[in-house]
Amino acid sequence: MAAYAQPRGWSMMVAMNEVGSGGRERPPRDQLMRAARRREIDAIVVWRLDRWGRSVVDLVHTLPELHALGVGFISLHEALDFTTPTGRAMAGLLAIFAQFEREILRERVKAGIAQARRHGKRHGRPPSVAHHAHAVRRLYAAGLSKSAIARQLGISRTSMRRFISVATGSVPQTREKEKSL
Repeated sequence: MAAYAQPRGWSMMVAMNEVGSGGRERPPRDQLMRAARRREIDAIVVWRLDRWGRSVVDLVHTLPELHALGVGFISLHEALDFTTPTGRAMAGLLAIFAQFEREILRERVKAGIAQARRHGKRHGRPPSVAHHAHAVRRLYAAGLSKSAIARQLGISRTSMRRFISVATGSVPQTREKEKSL
């Protein structure tokens, strides 16, 4: 990277070596973004594009911000220079592929959920009452009110009403209906 900067007359403000992979927190990159927002740097040079962004979506979010701030972005391995018209065109193509990636992922998730439902598996968070089902049935049969059961077991009254209505096969009442009864 230094060999790239020197012939252009650029001085390196900071050289960062980020070795870790994965993870959401990336202090060196965050430091560079703060410097860019403060207009302390003119360009960011990376060895590989994947050293800057962990996904195409990530790149599509950060590269336009850098462009708007007037900070150039150069990836040496891919020979991409987003300070040139060709590089900006490549950034547009990255945005298209990011949108495509998001749509494919969305379709896969929907297909997975539909398949799980076809096989009788529930989707989403398990009901909070599920681990107390036996105790709820026993206390309800003993004549305790739904509110008293909820308080005793430390679960919400709404979850309690929903569970009991499913267990007894009755339709859950809304607050307006409860008040009028």
